[in-house]
Amino acid sequence: MARKTIGERLAQLEAQRKTLQIRLSKQERAIDTRRKVLIGALVLHRLENDREVQIGGRLAEWLRRELPKFLIRDGDRDLFDDLLKPQLQEPSRGNIGNGSAAS
Repeated sequence: MARKTIGERLAQLEAQRKTLQIRLSKQERAIDTRRKVLIGALVLHRLENDREVQIGGRLAEWLRRELPKFLIRDGDRDLFDDLLKPQLQEPSRGNIGNGSAAS
């Protein structure tokens, strides 16, 4: 078997490095996405289930103030329509964030 030249070995190592870098990037994106999902689930859980106004009420108020600045696309804003629209009266906790209408 013929020995590979140094240049060929370097090219092979570079290809392996690129492959590993791509795998690492995918793994980091997956972790980032999972963290966002879990934090979002916690926030929605608190909004829906927290009977204590100090947490649930203040959190809803904070989200109404901060989300419009954070959400750029109309489609993203539509996802939070139930939370962002001004409320005449505070909706029941079970209806915040799940897109259902008050019964």
